[in-house]
Amino acid sequence: MELEKLEEKIGYHFKNKALLKTALTHTSYANEQECDSNEKLEFLGDSILEFVSSDYIYENYHHLKEGEMTKVRAAVVCENSLYKVAKKHNFSDFLYVGKSELVSHGNTRPAILADSVEAVIAALYFDGGFETAKKFIIENLKEEVEIASHHVGMKDYKTVLQEILQEHGEVEIKYHLLRTDGPDHDKTFYTEVRCNGKLLAKGEGKSKKGAEMSAAKQAIEELKREK
Repeated sequence: MELEKLEEKIGYHFKNKALLKTALTHTSYANEQECDSNEKLEFLGDSILEFVSSDYIYENYHHLKEGEMTKVRAAVVCENSLYKVAKKHNFSDFLYVGKSELVSHGNTRPAILADSVEAVIAALYFDGGFETAKKFIIENLKEEVEIASHHVGMKDYKTVLQEILQEHGEVEIKYHLLRTDGPDHDKTFYTEVRCNGKLLAKGEGKSKKGAEMSAAKQAIEELKREK
């Protein structure tokens, strides 16, 4: 495998190429070849990722409270976010996995890919220093932080709307996806919310959940104006 292509994608050329290979070596391959796997690097990379993310959120999102910062970090330092990073750089093309994993397409499994991103972060730290690892993390996750920071304060809007509407008894509340716009990596979702068939409000967001929260928020504001 041409690891140089991956180096081009992530924007860093390793002095110690073996370090990068180890970061991409799954235990299934390591057991077959009797070499080191990426498990230890993954362990360290997880800690570096959490610290850098915490520092970035603290320095750039002063309006968030401590509990909100924790929620934003949790939304970013997770398998789904890291899987997106791995897909962005085509990590699956460069992973070293065992024969059994390869047959079952283990090189495309989200958990394996997410772990490899953490391992690569640690490899960047050892090869290029803390600032190199930090640069990779921020460049690849700052958009996820931005999205999470917008959604963190919207977490209760659907619950609040439900409580308002069900104050005098059970009602049927439904959210309906109207359409999506934009490319796969930057979609915008448009949603409406109805109560017993009556349109209450519409909303939009960068995810289906975000659009539903936006619609719920608009509905709450409309109901307040009607009082």
